[in-house]
Amino acid sequence: TYDVCEVHPGPNLNVIIGANGTGKSSIVCAICLGLAGKPSFIGRADKVGQFVKQGCLKGVVEIELFKAPDNIIITREIHVVNNTSTWFINRKPATLKTVEEQIAALNIQMDNLCQFLPQDKVGEFARLSKIELLEATEKSIGTPEMYQFHCELKNSREKQRELEVNMCITETENNGCREHSNLCKDKTNSLEKMKQRIERYKQDVERYHERRRHLDLIEMLERKRPWVEYENVRQQHEEVKQSRDKAKEELRHLKEMQAPVTKKIEEIEEYYKSLDLKIRDITAEIKDTIQKHKQKQDALEMKDKQIGDINQALRMKKDEEMDRRNKIHNTQKMIEEWKNELDTVMVCENLQSQTDAVIDELKKLQEERANLDSDISDLKAEKLNQEREKKRIIDRLEQLNNIMNMKEEKLKGRFQDTHSALIWLRKNKEKFKKKVCEPMMLEINMKDNRHAKYVENHISSNDMKAFVFESQEDMETFLTEMRDHQKLRVNAVCAPDESCAESLPSRPIEEFHQYGFFSYIRELFEAPRPVMSYLCSQYRIHDIPVGTEKTRNMIERVIQETGLKQIYTAEEKYVIRVSAYTNLTVSTNTSLKAAQFITSSVDTDERRQLENQQQDISNTIKSLDMRLTALFERQKHLEGKDNELRQMKKELLERGNRRRQLESKIHVKYDSLRQLEQDAINLEEESQQANVKIKEINVQKARLVSELMHLVKNCISLNILKVDLVLQSTTAAAEKNRLESEYKEATAQLRAAEQQYRDLDNRKRVLTENCKELLNKAREVCKLSPEQSIPKEFQTAFQALPNTLEEIDAFLNEEKTRASCFAGLTASVVEEYNKQSQEIQQLTEFLEEKKNELENYKQNISQVKERWLNPLKKLVEKINLKFSSFFSSMQCVGEVDLHVENEEDYDKYGIRIRVKFHSGTQLHELNPYHQSGGEKSVS
Repeated sequence: TYDVCEVHPGPNLNVIIGANGTGKSSIVCAICLGLAGKPSFIGRADKVGQFVKQGCLKGVVEIELFKAPDNIIITREIHVVNNTSTWFINRKPATLKTVEEQIAALNIQMDNLCQFLPQDKVGEFARLSKIELLEATEKSIGTPEMYQFHCELKNSREKQRELEVNMCITETENNGCREHSNLCKDKTNSLEKMKQRIERYKQDVERYHERRRHLDLIEMLERKRPWVEYENVRQQHEEVKQSRDKAKEELRHLKEMQAPVTKKIEEIEEYYKSLDLKIRDITAEIKDTIQKHKQKQDALEMKDKQIGDINQALRMKKDEEMDRRNKIHNTQKMIEEWKNELDTVMVCENLQSQTDAVIDELKKLQEERANLDSDISDLKAEKLNQEREKKRIIDRLEQLNNIMNMKEEKLKGRFQDTHSALIWLRKNKEKFKKKVCEPMMLEINMKDNRHAKYVENHISSNDMKAFVFESQEDMETFLTEMRDHQKLRVNAVCAPDESCAESLPSRPIEEFHQYGFFSYIRELFEAPRPVMSYLCSQYRIHDIPVGTEKTRNMIERVIQETGLKQIYTAEEKYVIRVSAYTNLTVSTNTSLKAAQFITSSVDTDERRQLENQQQDISNTIKSLDMRLTALFERQKHLEGKDNELRQMKKELLERGNRRRQLESKIHVKYDSLRQLEQDAINLEEESQQANVKIKEINVQKARLVSELMHLVKNCISLNILKVDLVLQSTTAAAEKNRLESEYKEATAQLRAAEQQYRDLDNRKRVLTENCKELLNKAREVCKLSPEQSIPKEFQTAFQALPNTLEEIDAFLNEEKTRASCFAGLTASVVEEYNKQSQEIQQLTEFLEEKKNELENYKQNISQVKERWLNPLKKLVEKINLKFSSFFSSMQCVGEVDLHVENEEDYDKYGIRIRVKFHSGTQLHELNPYHQSGGEKSVS
């Protein structure tokens, strides 16, 4: 409300009053924030920056406080950007902590609703409990000591309760706090019971000590037992050590006895090896002799083979000569037979005329076949051209069908029910008597896609997706099936009974050329007759002209001169009507929407023409196939006749060539016979040459036999020498085996001695380890270090105990049996006895101490209560007088009193405010629920 405002409060209570929006809250907020109060104390906003006037970046609060001898000026600058504040005391920079200390020193409490009550906190003041209201009053207008005394009383009373609770005995039921005299009596009774209980513990303590003596004896026996075990094992160790040393001496003696036998075995082994070496040499020599014998034997066998080869060659010469003579005989016989055949062959008649006739007929046949092949080739080429043309037409039809498919996809995407109905219609056309046209958007084909917007803007979308029927009955059947049975939402229309497809326009389009009109809507597209008839009847497309931009530019003239009711320009549709009231011409124009459904059009004339061409080409191809089949049959017949003529020609030529063939064969055989007579072999001469060669080979065989006999004799002498060496080797081997047997026996005895020595040595080692373990165990049981010897007290105690394990174990069992007779006694008995004794002493001291402490607290509470309660009652009475006086002046009643339920419960003291605003009611305590908002504010 204000940029700058200065306020001068008066002494005592200040109440800020003003109409709404005059700035009361601004003054209250400034007091709170300027005296280090938090935004939450005001209840308006949670950030200090939100208290600055809108549009400003900084706000300043300056408060001057009375203080002797010099006043204090506190200044706070609030910055909006980062919600920070800068503090000044007497116009010098200061910290928030310093400001808070100065304000606290003046007893200013911004969070105390009895000192500072903003309008938004009135309800919170009413919600204060009596206890909170008392504390706030003490802090705000009471003496500085009053609130401190109150706190001290509450703390002292709490500690008094704790003392009284602590003096309650745990063995008795806790029935709440009792009087001091009863507590002391209970503590005393408890003390007496504890003394009686400790007397009963004495007997158990004595039995425990008796059991402890038995356990000490058991412990000493368990300490001696490992020492006895150690001594027994140590004695075994000494015995085993002596046995091991004796076995070691016996082992040394056996090794000395075995040395000569070992030397003799080594000598025999050397002798045996030398014999074995000689046997190997002789064996190698025998092997070499046998190899030479084998070579000679192979050479001898080779000579026998050479003799066999010579005899074989001679036999082959004889067989060859015999074969030559047989061939001569056979050749002479064959020549004789051919001569006879040649004589019997008649002089051939003249075959040339027959041959020429066959050749002429073959030429004619080949000419006919060539003409036939040419015709077939021409027909094949024509068929190929027709098939290519057919493929081109099929491809073009597929393109046109793709356009139709695109239109169907648009229909499916926009009108799913209509598309489902279309699928059903195509499968069930036989159910209808007359022609049924598919949805118009599929049947309409634009001649120029640029003109599609005129058609779509002229025909409603419901009709664009409608099916067109020629029969009303068919349409009702269709709609019943779609809407009632299949639950599809579809549109259908019926074409007029009398076709309007060829309806003439009211005026020729040429009359409108001067205005830019170029066509009626009907001429922009093609459609089936029922569709066109319906559109002419319903939309008069045959009488709605379409113009250009020229039409748009002269639209006023067009409307005045043409008298047309509906026209189209390049981008707009105009509807013209004459008002029935004013007789004035009124036109409305709308912009044309872009076409959506029929932009992809199919040229039906082209499609129909292509389908007719496809049918014609199919018929032509079928005719060509029939002609080709006939030509192929004729070609096959001519090929058969050609083969027959060629066979006849071959037979005639063969008959003329037979005599020449016989003469030629006879001449060849005569040449062969002369050659065979020249190739004769002299068998006697060949036989003499073979005998000379065989004699030479026999001489070589005799020499080889002589060498072979010499090798056999040498081999026999070597084998005799080898047998003698083998006998010597066998004798040496037997001696060696005898010595080795004796050596094995001695070795077995030596190994047994070695094994005995190892066993004794291992046993000694094990006993040594056992001795160490038992010694460590004995020391551990007695809790001795490795260097420490057995204490004298242990030695003295050990002397009084048995010295064998059996006696120690028997003594241990006896003592354990005795100790088990004192079952149920543990160290806890002694601990409990000592604990009870200590508790008796502590309880005695505690009772004395608590009695004294409780008396001191009661005396202190009585003194502080007197110093606190009397001034408080006077203060409340003073408040009550003024409060009642103020309410009386308003014709109301109000009281303020000190409310207390129990004088000793100092934390339950509170100030109670009771008010009455209406004469017919009773005094009621001020609370958040009973009084109205205004009554709470006044109170």
